[in-house]
Amino acid sequence: MAVRWLHHFTGLTLTDCYWELPPADQSARWSEWWAALQPLATRLWLYQVFPARTDTDLVLWSALQTEEAQAPAGFFGALGQTLNRWRPLFRPAWTLWGFTRPSVYASGRSAQEIDPLATERPPYLIIYPFSKTAEWYLLSKDTRQGMMNEHIRVGREYPTIKQLLVYSFGLQDQEFVVVYETDDLTVFSDLVMALRSTQARAYTLRDTPIITAFYRPPAALKEVFSRPSPQRPTGEE
Repeated sequence: MAVRWLHHFTGLTLTDCYWELPPADQSARWSEWWAALQPLATRLWLYQVFPARTDTDLVLWSALQTEEAQAPAGFFGALGQTLNRWRPLFRPAWTLWGFTRPSVYASGRSAQEIDPLATERPPYLIIYPFSKTAEWYLLSKDTRQGMMNEHIRVGREYPTIKQLLVYSFGLQDQEFVVVYETDDLTVFSDLVMALRSTQARAYTLRDTPIITAFYRPPAALKEVFSRPSPQRPTGEE
């Protein structure tokens, strides 16, 4: 039986209280916040979103194995407590989450599947909620398989793009969370354009909002979201 993972994505905004802190305090609070998050999951990664979007500054990606039925409850309790403690500075704006499971349409592990245990991440992450129409589920299994074979074939034409499909049925408003990693955003955009002309596209109910995020080590990301020290006027002694 395949190990199932819980993948949880939290969109965060930096509050006015954060921006009002002196630069040294911003740096200290950031380091403390990141350290407090570390015990909560098997893997944690932090991404820059702003200015790709203006409604989100950061995305926190948490991944953990869920071999025990109580593992999700423990994770949500600990994450909620930690994020609430830091809410005055790092405010949660949205969440997307779900569980992995073996694909219905492809057997075995794909070479293009995202590895949650990887110690390094590609520079670009794309996340979005996804749902199929009711008509899709009323089609025969063979009909759906045929359309998904086309979808899979197109995806394999872009071997540098990695994908993770997370199942959210009955857990959030969407049915899936679709996650991509890539070294080149233009290649990813070409893939999406190619997929638009596949038959399965007609059965897409929802695939927005699209969150494009940029991986940086926490220390580098802290610098991106730091308030510059006040500059002395020119000529001031």
